Amino acid sequence: MNVAVMGYGVVGSGVVEVLAKEHDSIAKRSLQETLEVKYILDLRSFPADPNAAKFTTSFDDILRDASVQIVVETMGGLHPAYEYVLACLQAGKSVVTSNKELVAEKGNVLLRAAAENNVNFLFEASVGGGIPIIRPISQCLAANELDEIAGILNGTTNYILTQMIANHLDFDTALKQAQELGYAEKDPTADVDGHDACRKICILAALCFGTHVYPGEVHTEGIRALTLADVAYAKAWGGVIKLLARAKRGDNSQIEAIVSPALVQNDSQLAGVNDVFNAILVRGDALGDVVFYGRGAGKLPTASAVVADVVDCARNWGKNRMLLWEGARTDYVRDYLDSETAFLVRATAEDVPAALADAERVFGGVHTLTRDGAPAGEFAFVTPADTERALRAKLGALLGVKILSVIRVVGY
Repeated sequence: MNVAVMGYGVVGSGVVEVLAKEHDSIAKRSLQETLEVKYILDLRSFPADPNAAKFTTSFDDILRDASVQIVVETMGGLHPAYEYVLACLQAGKSVVTSNKELVAEKGNVLLRAAAENNVNFLFEASVGGGIPIIRPISQCLAANELDEIAGILNGTTNYILTQMIANHLDFDTALKQAQELGYAEKDPTADVDGHDACRKICILAALCFGTHVYPGEVHTEGIRALTLADVAYAKAWGGVIKLLARAKRGDNSQIEAIVSPALVQNDSQLAGVNDVFNAILVRGDALGDVVFYGRGAGKLPTASAVVADVVDCARNWGKNRMLLWEGARTDYVRDYLDSETAFLVRATAEDVPAALADAERVFGGVHTLTRDGAPAGEFAFVTPADTERALRAKLGALLGVKILSVIRVVGY
C-alpha cells in the first residue's frame, strides 16, 4: 500500500521518518505487506534528503495515482489544504491530518465526504499531538454520556504560565525564553491569544456532543494581560492560573464553550500540569473524570499519532469507520455571558476598606485576598458564583474602583 505525504515540515518529515524506521512492524500492524511513502509534496527542494527522489511539487501526481491509497496532510492552514484533502477523499483516498485549523473549520464536510466515498478522514494528532484523545472519546468512552471536556491544550502558553508561577518571570520574559527554546513561534499570536486552543476545543466539542462548532463561535481570551500580581493572588487563594479550553452541555440543546485563563485549585488534576505538557479532562456520566496527559506537540510525538491513524486507515481499507458529526446550528453555542462562574478580581481604589465594604454589599459577600509587596490601593477578592453577565454588572456598580484584571474560577 502506498502513502503520500503533503507537507515536509516538522511533522511531515517526522511521519516519513517513523514510517521508514518502523516499516516492518507498522506494515504488520496495518495488515499490509508493505506501507511505503511514494510521494512527498512540497514546494521546497530537498536535494540532500535521502527521500529526494520521492518529492514532487504537483498535487496532481498524488491525486491521479490510483496506487496511492492513503494521503497524509501536514501542510497546515486552511487553503489549499482543504481543497487538496476534499479532492483526495472524493477520489477514494483516505486522508490523515494533524491540521487543527482544517478540522475545526471543515471537519463535518470532510467527514461526510469520507463517508460518501467509503474511505476515512482521521485526525488524532490535530488536538493533543502525541496524546491519544480522539480515538478514546469516539471508541473507549462510547458507553458514556459525555457532559464536559476541559483541557490545557497549548504547550507554549502552559510553559509561559509555569515560568510565571514557579520562577516569577513576567509574561514578556517568559515568552522570550519560550521562543529561545523553540517552544514559541517568532509570531506567537495563535498560541498566546488562545486561537490554537480554541480550534482544538471546537474539534473536541464536535466529537463529544455531535455538532460542528466553528472557532468564531467560541469566546476566546489569551494570556498576554496576566501579571505576576495575578499569579500571587491565585497562590493566596490556593490555586494556579491555567489557560483552559472548556466545553460542556448546556440547557435547551445548547453547549457552553470558552477559552480563557482560569483559576484552578492546587488539588485539581490540571493544576500540576506544567511546562509544555498538555492535559485533557473528560467528564462522563458513568465513568466520572478521566484525564489524558502528555506532550501535546513535538516532531515524533505528533508523527506517532499521525502514523497510528495511517495504520487505522490501512487496517480498515474499503470500509468507513463512520466518525461523523452534524453541521453547525444557529445559536448552538450559548452566549458565554449567560454561563455561571466566579471571578478573581484585582482592583485599585483610593479607599480600600470602603471599596471592599461596597464589594461585600454588591456581591453579597466576597473572599478577600492579600499578597506581599502589593502597592498602596491594590486589593483582590473572589466573588460568589453567578452568571458572568450578572457578575460584570455588579463590578460596574462598584464605586470608586478601577478593575485591573478579572479571572474566571473553575471547579476542576
